[in-house]
Amino acid sequence: MSIDLRAFVKAYDVRGTVPDQLNVDVVWALGAAFAEVVAQAEGASTVVVGHDMRPSSPELVEALAAGITARGVDVVLIGLASTDGLYYASGALDMPGAMFTASHNPARYNGIKLCRAGARPVGQDSGLDRIREVAQGHLDAGRSGFDGPHGRVSHRDVLADYAGFLRSLVDLSGSRPLHVVVDAANGMGGLTVPAVLGTAAGLPELPLRVEEMYFELDGTFPNHEANPLEPKNLVDLQAAVREHGADIGIAFDGDADRCFVVDERGEPVSPSAITAMIAAREIAREVAAGRSAADVRVVHNAITSAAVPEIIAEHGAQPVRGRVGHSFVKAQMSEHDAVFGGEHSAHYYFRDFFFADTGMLAAMHVLAALGETPAPLSEVMAPYDRYPASGEINSTVDDAAAVAADVRAWVEQRSTVEIDELDGMTVTHREDDGEPMWWFNLRPSNTEPLLRLNVEAADEATMTQIRDEVLARVRA
Repeated sequence: MSIDLRAFVKAYDVRGTVPDQLNVDVVWALGAAFAEVVAQAEGASTVVVGHDMRPSSPELVEALAAGITARGVDVVLIGLASTDGLYYASGALDMPGAMFTASHNPARYNGIKLCRAGARPVGQDSGLDRIREVAQGHLDAGRSGFDGPHGRVSHRDVLADYAGFLRSLVDLSGSRPLHVVVDAANGMGGLTVPAVLGTAAGLPELPLRVEEMYFELDGTFPNHEANPLEPKNLVDLQAAVREHGADIGIAFDGDADRCFVVDERGEPVSPSAITAMIAAREIAREVAAGRSAADVRVVHNAITSAAVPEIIAEHGAQPVRGRVGHSFVKAQMSEHDAVFGGEHSAHYYFRDFFFADTGMLAAMHVLAALGETPAPLSEVMAPYDRYPASGEINSTVDDAAAVAADVRAWVEQRSTVEIDELDGMTVTHREDDGEPMWWFNLRPSNTEPLLRLNVEAADEATMTQIRDEVLARVRA
């Protein structure tokens, strides 16, 4: 029986277990489909491919390259790379790209993040559905030949160019000396941090003293999961920051396209606060270059803090609210020519980085903001962290649509709320008649039988009350 690709070719990328879902035959079919649907359709003669440190990645890269070249398209292999390193290669070389990674998932998983030339996104609304359909046909029929000449495979090292490009966007050379602890979680940050923040790529030394944690590339993740969104995976970094008396701690996920930050006390800094801070910096840079702030746009998703659009507006720019997920954010970034975009999950997107997400560039912005002042990071970030939030709370449900409908019926009894369905259901109560501001978002998972809840309010007591009331309905 043929494997059903719908089980793991999802809204944003391909991600499944090896080898029962992702294997060489499946990946060959996906490679051939990618060549046909994206590369050949857009007139691209070459696809660039990178991979993370997972044990299954080299074999799967070989299979993808075979599928692509079987359709007459060349392949450039860049070897080990972070996901933003692949996006850099796609943008700088103007080629469609494929990155093998399952990000923060356990070792038995792998996946593929695909992009068009210039690092433009490929998601369910921008070609991934069609790639899946074509690949399913190839998989069901078996590997088929190609009448024309096969493409060729070549190799190229882009790490030094990637590092130099990032340094050209944020100059850290004038920073005050900073003591930095970095937890790479045995992921690709172990390759990129020494190149960008150190001298491994031949770049000049920066005024940074970096303490390295778990920099050995190991796709079995022997120390902890490469998912800093889970508080348990930040514990080692928090302890190390306190132990070393460091100025800042930075944690990367497995493919190093997301970064998380802890301050000098070892306390986590909200990704929404990071989004607001970087937005303010990018708006100021645009204004300094002669652009009117009113013409500057910044994208944020539906569940970032209410402080994010507030701060963007306070700096005179226009906030653009959108759906959760990198393919959606990138599309909005391009549509609005937004200078920056941020998500609650610590994905940060930059116009000057091909509208793509890069955890390293976000980390450099935080280091630059800290290095420009003698104040500790907790003080630097305090103005951007305004409201108590629940964080994302997942609930397993049998029928997500029915549960969401029940919650909607309950909140519609309140006359003072606004409801929108841009991404799931967002319910907002503006400050009124003495009742503080609060909002919550309830949305289904794209991949699991889960409802995801995010709550924020003007004060802790209100946030706790709304959180508990909604959860009681969801879990009834």
